[in-house]
Amino acid sequence: MNTPVYAVLLACSLAVMAGCDQIESSSKQMLDTAANSAKQAIDDTHQAATKVLDEARQELSVLEPAQSSDKKESKSDKEI
Repeated sequence: MNTPVYAVLLACSLAVMAGCDQIESSSKQMLDTAANSAKQAIDDTHQAATKVLDEARQELSVLEPAQSSDKKESKSDKEI
């Protein structure tokens, strides 16, 4: 009589362990997916920030020569 009880207990514990392994692998897969999504979001944000920074630098490089020529003209006006 004890043998069938032990067999049932062993079978149940094996089923629980198998379920735990499945839960562990599912959790690991979800964490990997979340990590990849976060990495992609960070990469996209970095690319957008780099693009905006490059555009701002280009605008400043266009504006700086015009401002420096304005300053030269104002200096020449003061000298006269």
